[in-house]
Formats: sequence, structure tokens, C-alpha cells
Amino acid sequence: MNADLASTVASGSLALALPIAVAAGLVSFLSPCVLPLVPGYLSYVTGMSADPRRGRMTLGIVLFVLGFAVVFTAQGALLGGLGAALFGNAEAVTRVLGALTVVLGLAFMGLVPGLQREVRVHRLPAAGLAGAPLLGVVFGLGWTPCIGPTLGVVLTLGVTEGSAGRGALLAFGYALGLGLPFVAAGLAYRRALHTFKAVRRHSQLITRIGGAMLVTVGLLLVTGLWGELVAAMQTWIGGFQPVI
Repeated sequence: MNADLASTVASGSLALALPIAVAAGLVSFLSPCVLPLVPGYLSYVTGMSADPRRGRMTLGIVLFVLGFAVVFTAQGALLGGLGAALFGNAEAVTRVLGALTVVLGLAFMGLVPGLQREVRVHRLPAAGLAGAPLLGVVFGLGWTPCIGPTLGVVLTLGVTEGSAGRGALLAFGYALGLGLPFVAAGLAYRRALHTFKAVRRHSQLITRIGGAMLVTVGLLLVTGLWGELVAAMQTWIGGFQPVI
């Protein structure tokens, strides 16, 4: 990581928002309409092989993750650039986006029925390594509502950053939180299947916790407490002195 990138990541707002973006990605992975489909995705990206080699499965999953990471990162850059254009009205924009974030959090918990309709792309690329990145793009563009509310919150934070680069970084953090569990599942395929069964028994609790996290972020934005937290973190980072 070069000095400029390190400085950007360590800035107060990103230092607070980036972990939330990664956590939102993980929540999306554990959601009831993504987790049950993971075995199918793992098989699909390796060509529907009954017993795929670990190297082939890992490569297929990485290509799949890169596919949706490109989609999310592009969306983050676009909306981050929009935030830069709206910088003069930053306070009003932040409050409006905070209210939207609260709605998205409630939708993730299933409390806003109109936003729970699924939109999927049914025309899939060919199974196998060649189709894996294309399947990732399809996943990134067409799989809602599971990733819709959580990704929407991350993109909202990207707008408040007021920078295309920062918006892209937050969206990539989300893709990382969503993608790394896919990779881990591929590396320990059979063991992961048993773990998924245990997690699915608590899927409703996980969804409610994730939704509550999103609502909390929205309330922080609406009330202006997000800005106060960012200012406090910037002060803490600015006053930090390394031991050595």
C-alpha cells in the first residue's frame, strides 16, 4: 500500500465506513437467499464437476468474485463521483441518504414488503472457469433483495464520501466481505456444507442483526452523529503516535 492510499484509508470517514462495508458484505453472504445457493455456485463455476480439484475450484471462485467486485466497484465510483458533485449540499444529502439507509435496513429485515421482491437474471453463462467471471457480473447486476439493501447502504456511504475513489474503495470492501467467504467455502468445501446448515438454522437472527446494523448507520447519518464520530476518529488518528 503506497503512502497516499494508506493515508486515504486511515482518514476518519473511511476508517469508520470501510469496516462497515466489509461487514455488510459478510451479512449479505449469510443472508437466507444467498447462503443456501453457495453449493450451487461453487459447482457451477467449476463446470458442474461432482468432485472438482481444489485448485480449479479456487480459481473458479476467485474469477466469480472478481466478476461481481468489478460491478460493485464501478457502482461505488459512479456514486462517489455524484457525491463530489453534490458536495455543496453535503449536510442535506447526508440526511436524505440516512433516511434511505434506514428504509433499506428495514427492508433487509423484511419489514418493507414492497422492497422484498426478488429480481434475478435467469439467462446464465456457460458453466466452468470461462463463465465464472460472467456469472459474477450477473450476480452483481441481478441478485436482489439479498444484496440490494446492504449494498445500497455501502453505496450511500460512498456518496457521503464525495469522491469516486473513496466510493470505489468502499464498494470493493463490500465485495471483499461478500467474496472471501465464497473462497473459504471453496477451500473447505465439504466442511463448509455442514457449517452452512448450522448457520441457516439461525438465518432469521442473522438477518435481523444485519438489518439493525444498517438502520443504526442510517440513524447516525440522519442525526448528524456520523459526522461527529468521523471528527472524533480524525482527531484520534491525527494524535496517534507509533510506539517505535
